[in-house]
Amino acid sequence: MIWNEAKECMSRDEMHNLQSKRLVKQVSYVYHNVEYYRKKMQAAGIEPGDIRGLEDLTKLPFTTKNDLRDTYPTGLFAVPRSQIVRIHASSGTTGKATVVGYTRRDIEIWSECVARIMTMADLTNEDTIQVSYGYGLFTGGLGAHYGAEYIGATAVPTSTGNTKKQLAMMCDLGVTAICCTPSYLMYLTEAIEEQGLLPKLKLRRSINGAEPWTEEMRKQLEERLHIHAHDIYGLSEIMGPGVAGDCVFHKGLHVNEDHFLPEIISPDTFETVDDGVTGELVFTTLTKEGIPLIRYRTKDLTSITHEKCECGRTTARLSRFKGRSDDMLIIRGVNVFPSQVEAALLEMGETSANYLMIVDRVNNLDTLEIQVEVDEKFFSDEIRELENLTRKIAHNLQQALLIQPKVTLVEPKTLQRSEGKAVRVIDKRKLV
Repeated sequence: MIWNEAKECMSRDEMHNLQSKRLVKQVSYVYHNVEYYRKKMQAAGIEPGDIRGLEDLTKLPFTTKNDLRDTYPTGLFAVPRSQIVRIHASSGTTGKATVVGYTRRDIEIWSECVARIMTMADLTNEDTIQVSYGYGLFTGGLGAHYGAEYIGATAVPTSTGNTKKQLAMMCDLGVTAICCTPSYLMYLTEAIEEQGLLPKLKLRRSINGAEPWTEEMRKQLEERLHIHAHDIYGLSEIMGPGVAGDCVFHKGLHVNEDHFLPEIISPDTFETVDDGVTGELVFTTLTKEGIPLIRYRTKDLTSITHEKCECGRTTARLSRFKGRSDDMLIIRGVNVFPSQVEAALLEMGETSANYLMIVDRVNNLDTLEIQVEVDEKFFSDEIRELENLTRKIAHNLQQALLIQPKVTLVEPKTLQRSEGKAVRVIDKRKLV
């Protein structure tokens, strides 16, 4: 099934022409409505008239996380607040959130894009879709929810956590599809098996995203739950879930490229690379009104192909992501930067600047342990004082990271030093 054949199956020439027209319009829109972009383009010696189509895309400067941070909270918004109907946010490198705004049209386009991904996964208005992503500032929950309603399906907004309730809803309501992180679905799978609930389920599809996962995990989920598991990709800066997703053939993630123009560039030279070559994914929003972004560097490493898929879609496809070109970690769907840990610890004054983050996957759920060196003058042999300090550090880190880490205090000067770049992260998860 294809939700929007006119857009998802148009010829490459037709897509090229549509993208060119929308790019020209978007550059003019950004130039005249976002002062930050106007100054950035002027500094590069560019005016809207210089952009006549896709062939001029590389003339435009990149946008990065730093631009979002420098204009926090709403400096990149292109419309007055009265036209913003919703705001979402994700964590940033300094603890400040990355704030994104949506107009009513943005929400409609978002819903359409998620509807396309759900249709790729063979979901229809006959399905009951349990949305087990977090609801709130995180885009996952509401993004999937609106997409489910857009195709006419029944949405069950269970959000995250409360496994007992999740399983009860799945059984009692005859849920046929679930949207959640792959690690959480694996966790639910173990609970389903332990309680012997598999015969009671009507589950046939899952849509999983918000964190890296392997082909092996997908196959395991499919075998154990007797379902088809599909990947969905998005990021709040561009829109949220629904930027891309995989069809029933699982040969790459189809990009909704009539709305999001993808490029793959070399992280070293910043030059565009050929199809099939791994590089950094860059997006330009072609229809976004609230916070349009030009050549946004996602830091995600992947490759692209423009060959027609077996499913009939002609949209560009992204290969499985190879990692990131920066030091950001994705843990349980949350963006975590080592710099956030360092900032939180240094603010306390009771710890040294030395720490080690250990990321692992235990029982199919991501875990984060942070080993922290206590400053010598604050180190105590009294268990109660150390316990209080551990709780205080854990609380501060949870506030900064938006997830609960395990904190382990270590004595001064026990963590390994390096004369070069300090090793702050050990990621034991298998992500390839």
